[in-house]
Amino acid sequence: MTLILTLGVNGARLNSSITQLAQIGKLPGGGVCRVAFTKEDLLARLLVESWMVEAGMTVRIDAAGNMIGRYPGKGEGGALATGSHIDTVPVGGHYDGVLGVLAGIEVVRLLYENNVRLEHPIEIIVFTDEENSVIGCKAMAGNTVSDAEYYRRSDGTSIETCLAQIGGDWSKIAQAKRHPQEIAAFVELHVEQGGVLESTGDEIGIVQGIVGQYRYAVTVTGRPNHAGSTPMHARKDALVAAAQMVLAVNKLGVEAAGEQVATVGYLNLSPNATNIVPGKVDFKIDLRDISQTNLEELLVKMKEEFRAIALATKTEVEMTEMLHVLPTLAAPKIQNAIAEVCQELGLSSTYLISRAGHDAQEIGRFTDMGMIFVTSRGGISHAEDEYTSPEQCTQGANALLQTFLKLDRLYS
Repeated sequence: MTLILTLGVNGARLNSSITQLAQIGKLPGGGVCRVAFTKEDLLARLLVESWMVEAGMTVRIDAAGNMIGRYPGKGEGGALATGSHIDTVPVGGHYDGVLGVLAGIEVVRLLYENNVRLEHPIEIIVFTDEENSVIGCKAMAGNTVSDAEYYRRSDGTSIETCLAQIGGDWSKIAQAKRHPQEIAAFVELHVEQGGVLESTGDEIGIVQGIVGQYRYAVTVTGRPNHAGSTPMHARKDALVAAAQMVLAVNKLGVEAAGEQVATVGYLNLSPNATNIVPGKVDFKIDLRDISQTNLEELLVKMKEEFRAIALATKTEVEMTEMLHVLPTLAAPKIQNAIAEVCQELGLSSTYLISRAGHDAQEIGRFTDMGMIFVTSRGGISHAEDEYTSPEQCTQGANALLQTFLKLDRLYS
């Protein structure tokens, strides 16, 4: 093990791989469009699979389409796993998800080139469709929805067809479920997708957990009427009510005790004409926090405020839950290992929570999970100008390597 402790990953090769993968789905503005199940996604998966094989891994595709590269260990116990996704949003950058996959491959390359095997096998996982259905990681956790129609794509393509294209099989989706005996620990390296590290000046973020999330669709119903002949006191203005509710959501996000964020990012009104009092407004709420208890308390307060606003404005309000994702806390053992590695490597670090969802969130529901963040310039992600420097990518990969070496001993 002394040999590996004195070595680092090949940063030039890692960053070259990132650049090479970004050519698949490259957009005119320099970004990447590599939506899951498209031809670009399929080409990228083939390239990544070839890199896994070259690094001494065997590769299999599970029923959910997850690509799993396995590097054997000295023993046959649960694997130390890492990975992320290589699919992107329609206009994405080079690093989101990709860094976690390619850094994992680079770690295995180093071990393979130096003829080193850990006690545990290592798995590098490319999760299926993280940017939309998150079906890959959910299937591993045994949390998929049983109705195939739930996963039908916006273009009408069935999930059966999508998975078959990449080697998966919807009819056997339950077989993708994994257990702690198979994966002893999972550590995901990822760009932060926020601005905390840049603001603190630290090089590594030690993730304490991934926030839970609620999404609600809200419909406010009033009475459409003539904007000129309807007196102000006689109106049932759905937009006035909705505006107050939006402000109430923001106030809860700002003033409540906790780590919550609260957002209204979608709003639609009808009849949507200048000379008509709005009769109906639909809006959607995104509420996130690391504490499930706080999320539930915020929901109670929000519903109370909405009812009071509806009563005062003579409107009606209806709320429908669209999404509920429980928070996942990172294992203290893994957090401590990452902190020790940062100190040993001379990398400054800070603890933070992830407000974005990640594949690690689902994996952490059945085994120990941790995450390593590196800086996103300007806190920007899901955009063409997403950027993490080559040096920062290399630092993250080295932190991942050394964390695996520690966990190999800790999970013996």
